[in-house]
Amino acid sequence: MCFIDEIMSDNDCKCTVEVCFSPKLFSEILTKEDFTVVLVDILRATTSICTAFHNGVHSILPVATLEEAKQLKEKGFLVASEQDGKKLDFADFGNSAFSFTREMISGKTLVYCTTNGTRALEMAKTADQIVIGSFLNLSALTEWIITQKRNIVILCSGWKNKFCIEDSLFAGALTERLLLQPGFTTNCDSAQAAMDLWHIAENDISGYLEKAAHRHRLNRLGLDDVIPYSFTLDQTNVLPVFDGKEIVDWK
Repeated sequence: MCFIDEIMSDNDCKCTVEVCFSPKLFSEILTKEDFTVVLVDILRATTSICTAFHNGVHSILPVATLEEAKQLKEKGFLVASEQDGKKLDFADFGNSAFSFTREMISGKTLVYCTTNGTRALEMAKTADQIVIGSFLNLSALTEWIITQKRNIVILCSGWKNKFCIEDSLFAGALTERLLLQPGFTTNCDSAQAAMDLWHIAENDISGYLEKAAHRHRLNRLGLDDVIPYSFTLDQTNVLPVFDGKEIVDWK
């Protein structure tokens, strides 16, 4: 066997890492078999979901439409719902991680509907697994992915199907950690670009985020208090996984 054949054979045995910068591109991913989607919406859905599980929520029921959220509210469920960053009148919570305190949600099921995150989740349901990623659970998530030995697609929720900086930074951080492991490889330009973006920003994330449009949207709404927290590493070991109906903490 020649040297190049040996390299190709080694890579064939490794799990691949692919980054999808927008839900709009998900139907075009190259990873087709035995893969896990890491769903990312740093500002703010996946950060808030990880916080909710850290504070004891029993489960989260994601819905793609406001109509579904309203119907479940009428049945007595607690509902978190926002549109373009703003909490909706019928909802109990908006989409801020700081709303999901232990006193409010411990032991309860929460219905969740957001502008970007839950809609991206709906698109990703063809995956073998879906796990929720944030900077808050980055190390625990990385370790879990390594044990699962599956191909990985990091799906950035973006903003209304468009690329966003904050999700792409997370994609770069997670990709870099996985590629440091001998069992992972990538031939994905988006993964390489995400890592480059992370390398530029990692030593001054708050400064780099001045370029992020959603950071300024939240500022105009007076909702940017959660931003520093959203980029804090390893605040929790929770691993929220979608089981086909609801999101539960991996046990």
